Amino acid sequence: MAELTRQQKFLLFLFKVMPHHAVSRVVYLVTRLRGPHVGPLIRWFVDRYGVDMNEADEPEIDYYQTFNEFFTRPLKYGSRPIAPGDNTLACPCDGSVSQAGAVRGGAILQAKGRAYSALELLGGDQAMAAEFANGRFATLYLAPHDYHRLHMPLAANLVRMIHVPGRLFSVADWTVAEIPRLFARNERLVCYFETAAGPLAMVLVGAINVSAIETVWTGLVVPPRAKKINEYDFSHTRKEIDKGDEMGRFNMGSTVILLTRDHVEWLPHIKAGARVKVGQLIGHFPT
Repeated sequence: MAELTRQQKFLLFLFKVMPHHAVSRVVYLVTRLRGPHVGPLIRWFVDRYGVDMNEADEPEIDYYQTFNEFFTRPLKYGSRPIAPGDNTLACPCDGSVSQAGAVRGGAILQAKGRAYSALELLGGDQAMAAEFANGRFATLYLAPHDYHRLHMPLAANLVRMIHVPGRLFSVADWTVAEIPRLFARNERLVCYFETAAGPLAMVLVGAINVSAIETVWTGLVVPPRAKKINEYDFSHTRKEIDKGDEMGRFNMGSTVILLTRDHVEWLPHIKAGARVKVGQLIGHFPT
């Protein structure tokens, strides 16, 4: 593990002492302001992070009335073809693979030398954690320049959702390597599905400046600031979602963690550092 720079050490100190939710609340408000500042701010962001506006459904910067409208922009139809097949998993987001592999005795690898438990990640739900105790996981990081809408990796029926309050540490590679159990400490939204591959969990992890997490079935879930775990039961409503359909979005970037049973196999290239896009084939399972 590379030694931290002086700047990174200072930022790490700030992350540990700053009021995460107050900062993110300010970002929430600022990114929804309208006015003459919006266009210049978006242009700076596009130049700074190399955003490819040619993929956007609306490539003209002046079209966007707020920064958040730009950040959650839809893509042109057909720009992300979905991997075909009833026994395949399509990537749920644009981004890069942070880690992927086997869940070993309920432990999930965060970074070299660091792990956290599925039980912690899933808000202490023992029955759900047992489903994935020796399964598979893939941690996918969305950088600022990435497309920030999330899509279903395969057809599914939503059963439960759990909102777990917590901190909002940065999820950049170097903070993930430095902060123990980061994904099990940050605020997160656990979506639990029934699929042809068995149970599937998609965990949407918040981070500093992630001013909101939304799903298509509930709208805005984070914020408001919660002090206790909140559960949503969809078992009697059958919310069926097709493969490739949008399931939610990050308003500012963060991380998605997929959990499956052990008969799901990731493709060989799904490993730390690999770039991925929505719809790309990432795994398969026996029929």
